[in-house]
Formats: sequence, structure tokens, C-alpha cells
Amino acid sequence: MDREVREAIAAGERALNSLKYAKEDLDSARSWGIADLLGGGSIIGLMKHSKMNHAVSHMEEAKSNLRVFQRELQDVTVNTDLNLEVGDFLTFADFFFDGVVADYLVQSKISDARKQVDRAIRQVSQIVSSLRRMG
Repeated sequence: MDREVREAIAAGERALNSLKYAKEDLDSARSWGIADLLGGGSIIGLMKHSKMNHAVSHMEEAKSNLRVFQRELQDVTVNTDLNLEVGDFLTFADFFFDGVVADYLVQSKISDARKQVDRAIRQVSQIVSSLRRMG
């Protein structure tokens, strides 16, 4: 297998790993968020935010890994546009203005992030599979 292809596969696998960790944290945050919507209280809210912070950390790592993956793909002439955005601006509103509307907005943000992560996992998986067939 060509060195550039191997490097691209390795970069893709690193990106996939960080994306999968982010997905796990987002799934957990979603579950805690549902409990929060049902009146879970401050401990539930803290758990949700802890999982959201872990997810943000893994998503930032994934963004970095995706940038490396994109650079490696240029070496094997595979062009793609992988993009992952994450924001935590609603955390403040949810924590300090705890209520059904803020909780719902945070759940919506978690859901959007989960969709982005799922889409990125599918894209990276497909590209890594294609790279393996090339080698």
C-alpha cells in the first residue's frame, strides 16, 4: 500500500475515533437532558453539562483530526469537504435560566451536534473504506 494512502487511512481512523467518543458523550448528554426536561434538578443539569463539555472537547479533537485527514487526502488526490461545527453558547442560558424553554434549546443543540457527528462518521468511514480498496 502506498505510504500516502496509509497515512490518510491512519488520519481517518484517528478522526473516526474522536468522532465516536464525541457521539457517545452527546448520546449521554441527550439522555441527561431528557431527565433535565422532566424536572431533574441541579445534579441532573450538572451531569448534562459535564457530558456536553466532554463532547465539546472530543468534537474539538475531531475537528483537528479532520483537518489532518483533509491534508492527508490531498496527498492521495481525494477531495472532500468535511466540516464540523460546535458551540456551547446555550450552556450559560440553560444553567442560569433553567427552565423548559432553555432545556429544550439545549436538547435541540445536542441533537444538531449528534447529526453533524453522525454525518462526519459516515463520510470519514466511506472515504477510509475507499482508501483501503485503493491499497
